This record gives sequence, structure tokens and C-alpha cells, in this order.
Amino acid sequence: MSVAVPSRPRCPKSVLSIAGSDSSGGAGVQADIKTIEALGLYAQTAVTALTAQNTTGVAAVVATEPPMVAAQIDAVFADIVPDAVKVGIIPSSDVARAVVDRLRAHGACNIVVDPVMVATSGAVLADEGAVSEELFGMAAVVTPNIPEAEVLLGRAARQECRIASEADAEHAAKALARHFGCAFLVKGGHGAHDANDVLATPEGDVCWLRAGRVDNPNTHGTGCTLSSAIACALAQGMDLADAVNAGKAYLTGALAAGFDMGKGSGPVNHMWNY
Repeated sequence: MSVAVPSRPRCPKSVLSIAGSDSSGGAGVQADIKTIEALGLYAQTAVTALTAQNTTGVAAVVATEPPMVAAQIDAVFADIVPDAVKVGIIPSSDVARAVVDRLRAHGACNIVVDPVMVATSGAVLADEGAVSEELFGMAAVVTPNIPEAEVLLGRAARQECRIASEADAEHAAKALARHFGCAFLVKGGHGAHDANDVLATPEGDVCWLRAGRVDNPNTHGTGCTLSSAIACALAQGMDLADAVNAGKAYLTGALAAGFDMGKGSGPVNHMWNY
């Protein structure tokens, strides 16, 4: 019996996800794998933490030992060299140093950093020292949501910062890009009526990406999904603005597909385009 096999490249582009494991499958490396494969690329992983979680919350987090994180990254680069890297949860400063050291040693490119600090459920996932200026400096783009951008800007400015308007968001993106020396995408998904994001570069260029808010309370793993989708686009040779637009379009489709799973904030439909 013959089997029809969908046409796919025999040697697709590859994306490495350096992130935590989510036992519910909605965020972390599980969301990244689904996103990368749904977009036709090949997913590889380096697990930085194990989490026991579901749609209602995080029960436990155990950080991977830094030498094991380094060994995973080395193993990936020794064989199927990734065309882009997505970095998610970095649970400690020691893990951050291991990631920076190995990515620098391997000359990694197209690095997208999602500075995961707090889960959708509100659980704290990383200690304060895990935010690495060195890692940000290696990135093509860093993708904080509004609460994360407030924290990062507050640390950079050494004072409390609030983002309450589009003008605030644009100021934050420009200030963060200038301070860390890489592009910043400040995501507006926490807005009540829209999901407008602002992209700023260290040179001061600004681009707004506007979209209506999708009426879906199930947003578990949206940050992971967006950042890995952007990494996929960069791996395929898109420039940064186009890559962010492509990632946003994919996430919007995944939200609009309307999964409704679990007792809390459920996952998005990563396979919506199939």
C-alpha cells in the first residue's frame, strides 16, 4: 500500500529552543517545538528547567544544572547547526552564564530572547539575577510583555517605571534598545481592546505592529509561541521587521482558532494552519 507523503524540504532550516519544559504542553519547549514544526522548520531543544504545571498554575520548578545546559547546547551545535535560537526561561544567573558562554563559543546567530520572569498564572519562574545583559547584547530582538518591560526598564533606570499608554510603550522600547544594544519588541497583548506591539532598534528606529485583540482568555504560552515564530522567520532569512510581522500573524491565527482546554488559561492552537 502506498502512502502519500506531504512535500517538505529534505533539509529544512533548524531552530534551537533553549527554554523550560512545561508538563501541560502549552508553553516552554513544548510550545516552541509545536510552533517550529507547524511553520515547517526543524526543532531542537536545550532544557533549562523542569516545571510541574498546568493551565491553573505552576506547582514546582527545578533548574537544570548549568553543565547540563551547556552540554545540550554543545551537542546541538556539534551536529545540526541551528539557523536561529530562541531563548526562554533562564532560571538562574549560573544558567544564564552557561547559555551566554556556549552561544558565544558557537557563534550563534538570529537569537530571539523572551525574558520569561512570570508565568501566565502569576508564578515567578526566574530569580532576579537571571536577566543577563550579555545575553540581551547577543540578541537580534528581545520580546518582553508590558510587565516584563516595566521591570527591565526599572532596573536600567534604577527607579520604578510604569507603562500606561502607547507613548510609554514606545519610550520603553527605545530606552531598552538603547540601553542593552539590541532591538526590543514591547508587546501590547495586556491591553484591553487591542494588541499593538512596538519594535525599536538601538539606532532609534521605531515600528508599530497593530492588531485587534482576539477575544480568547486562553493565552498560556503566547509569549513562547511568538518568540519561536519570530526565530523561525529569521532562520528563513527575513529581516527583523518582517519576521516580527510574520510571528505576530502566526500567533494571531493560533489565538483566533479558539482552543478551549483546561480549567485555567489554556493553550493556543499551534496547528491552526493545517
